[in-house]
Amino acid sequence: MATEAIPQSSSGHAQTTADSASNPVAKREFLGILRSRKAFAVIFGLTIVFMVAVLLRWPSAGTVDLSGKQSLQVFRMFGYGLLAGVIFLVPAFPAVSIVNEKNDGTLALLLNSPLTPLKIYLGKLAGILMFAALVLMASLPGAAACYVMGGVDLYSGILRFYLLLVLLIVHYVTLAMLVSSYVHTADAGVRITYTAIFVTALLTLLPAAFFVGDAGILGTVSGYLRSVSPIPVLTELMQQSSPGQRGLIGQSTWPRFVVFASISSLVCAVWTLSRLNYRIFDRSRAQGVITDDRSTGERVLRRLMYIVDPQRRKAGIPWYLNPVMVKEFRCRRFGRSQWLFRLVAISAMLSVALTFAAATSVTAWGTETIGGLMVVLQVILIVVLTPSLASGLISGERDGSGWELLRLTPLSASKIIRGKLLSVLWTLTLVLLATLPGYLVMIYIQPQMIVQVRLVLLCLLLTVIYTLAVSAAVGSFFRTTASATTVTYIIVISIFVAPLLVWLGRDAPFGYDFVNAALSTNPACAALSVINSPGFESYDLLPDAFWFAGILSAIMFCLFGYQVWRLTRPV
Repeated sequence: MATEAIPQSSSGHAQTTADSASNPVAKREFLGILRSRKAFAVIFGLTIVFMVAVLLRWPSAGTVDLSGKQSLQVFRMFGYGLLAGVIFLVPAFPAVSIVNEKNDGTLALLLNSPLTPLKIYLGKLAGILMFAALVLMASLPGAAACYVMGGVDLYSGILRFYLLLVLLIVHYVTLAMLVSSYVHTADAGVRITYTAIFVTALLTLLPAAFFVGDAGILGTVSGYLRSVSPIPVLTELMQQSSPGQRGLIGQSTWPRFVVFASISSLVCAVWTLSRLNYRIFDRSRAQGVITDDRSTGERVLRRLMYIVDPQRRKAGIPWYLNPVMVKEFRCRRFGRSQWLFRLVAISAMLSVALTFAAATSVTAWGTETIGGLMVVLQVILIVVLTPSLASGLISGERDGSGWELLRLTPLSASKIIRGKLLSVLWTLTLVLLATLPGYLVMIYIQPQMIVQVRLVLLCLLLTVIYTLAVSAAVGSFFRTTASATTVTYIIVISIFVAPLLVWLGRDAPFGYDFVNAALSTNPACAALSVINSPGFESYDLLPDAFWFAGILSAIMFCLFGYQVWRLTRPV
């Protein structure tokens, strides 16, 4: 007997079509981000900051600033704060997106599914971009308030600003996903991503500052490098002079940045997509070339770089050394002596080169500007290195099952604490001392600055201790290294960026006393004040900065010690 075909309902057919058209990877990625505490903290924190920034300068008593100056000042602080949030908060999620899938084994399942690599990549990209869109939507009330106050144009001001943020988000998300496809651990993805962001956003501004007015090839190249950073574009939108620009007329970097961000995003996307196949799991190693087969120049360079042989047999740990510290130096990738010597040598050469270039530049810099530049570069180095070294002191052991081995040893909790902290402190101190030649050049140019240089070095040393204490304490409360590294970077960057945002709002909306108190929370700002860097010379931050950083560092060290003691107790 023939059977009749059961007709499918139109609603069922529509549901099937919708399911096939939707991307399950995008839904999973977006919901996975929203369920994390970090995402809630990012959105909630930025919303509160934007609301407070606008309310501080909202007109009161029925008076309105018809010139629009008040609204522009609030919009500047709002814009710089939102840019900092986008640069330092959003990339933390794509930096671990692919590497977590690979380490958990779910990437292999995705590649074996009917989904194509293009659909997998677009799903991950869409999920992260939807979260970034929520961050931008949380800032819309603040932007609307700035527009209502007057003085800020809707098209040339607010819309171009949000277009800049969209380009920047796509650029950094694709870059972070490319990094995530190459690294083998989540914390490495976070470290490399933030390092790349620091390089593209800040360090690309330096060549343009040294070759101002140079019409040659160096001036042209430095001008193009300056266009890589979003900061000159933002200062142009905020009607301010951008970093690296001197004189009355400056060339707009907006078209170059749009072209660079678009091309870079496309290249990173295609590059990452080409890696989404089974070869992503391969870890092939090069056979290498023996030394005798290398050229003369390469052999001479190897002689200089390998003065300390990394392959020589290691002696036993002497009785006077902390075994935990020695273990950290020998197990850490950049903890061995040959890498420390290279890092110190590179820092020393850069310090002298930058000081010499600034002193011999066609522009009259002055020792104050040179000193401020030195301080900023050292602080950037401290902010990049310290969280990557200190955040995983405890979480790395717990993540890699090494903590149980430490508990089985007769080492006390205090000895573990000292060994862990000294392993990071020695590295950062060597890097800090490597920049001394640059300050010696400054003293040679102006001998009476020796007292200021001493205070600056003291402030920088306290900055190292301050950052180390915060990074170690925050990282010790996480079980996984990736979470510890991400949260530590966000907190450390916020500690250094927040006072600068208040400083940008000096005179309006913040008064002198409030700005002075905010800058006193950071010893790096005190170093800029001591060296009389432009914009900081009128603030008296010592000894308040010493007291604040010292007390907070002591609290953080005690918190770190308590956490280590709690984890070493018998279960």
